[in-house]
Amino acid sequence: MEKIRVGAVSYRNAKPLVYGLELPEMTNIIDLSFDYPARLVEQLKLGTIDVGLIPVAAINRIPGARIVGQHGIAADGAVGSVALFSHCRIEEVEEVLLDYQSRTSVELTKLLLREYWKIDPRITLTEGDEYIRQIEGNRGGLIIGDRALLNVGQFPYVYDLSEAWKALTNLPFVFAAWVSVKELSATFIDEFDAANERGLFELVRLSNQWALPGVDMLNYYTQRIHYRLDDQKKSGMDRFLSMIKSVPLP
Repeated sequence: MEKIRVGAVSYRNAKPLVYGLELPEMTNIIDLSFDYPARLVEQLKLGTIDVGLIPVAAINRIPGARIVGQHGIAADGAVGSVALFSHCRIEEVEEVLLDYQSRTSVELTKLLLREYWKIDPRITLTEGDEYIRQIEGNRGGLIIGDRALLNVGQFPYVYDLSEAWKALTNLPFVFAAWVSVKELSATFIDEFDAANERGLFELVRLSNQWALPGVDMLNYYTQRIHYRLDDQKKSGMDRFLSMIKSVPLP
C-alpha cells in the first residue's frame, strides 16, 4: 500500500502532534518529512506531500484544500511563541521586519497593525535569521517558534499576536492546521487523529524532553498552545480567513 506523504514543522509547538506520527504504527503508513511552514505550503501545491501542517492563511490560496482531522496549533490568548519584538513602544515603531517562515503570522501581524494598534509602519519581508539582530531603535520584528521563546527576555517590549487577536475579536486564533488536497480515507483520518492525540497524553514527560533554557515548557504545552480544533477555534479561523481574503499574500 502506498504511504501517505506527511509534511510537518520541527518547531517545539508542533512536537506533541508529531510525536505519535513517529511511532511504528504510523511510520508503516506514512512518510514523514520536515520543513518550515511556507515551504510546506509550496510542497502541498506541487503535490510532493499529501498532508501538511500549514499556516491557515494559505488555505484559501490552495485549490481543493481541505482540513484533515481535528488537530492543529492554536491559542486562546497569549501564546508566547508568535510575537512582535521591539526596543520601543508599539506606537513608536516605524518599520516591522517580518519573519519569512510563516504566512499566517505575517498576515496576522499586518492585520493587527492596521486594525488593533492602528499604526502604519513600513513593512519589510526577510529571508534569513539574521534579521533578528536588526531589531533596534524604532524597528520592530516578528519572531515565531522556538526563536521567539528564546528571545522573550532580550527585548523590553514583546507584543503577543494571539493575545492581541483575542482582544480584537474575543476569539481564539488558529496558526496552523493539517491540510490535504487529495481524498483521504476515513480510516486513515481516524488513525491520523489518534496519532495526533498520543503526544497530548504525555506532555508532563515530553515537556522535559523538549526543554528550552529559561522556558516553562509544561506551561507552554498545557496552557498556551491548544491542539484540538473545537468549534470556537474554527470560528476564530473562519473570522481570520474572511478578514484577509482580499489581501494578497507575499
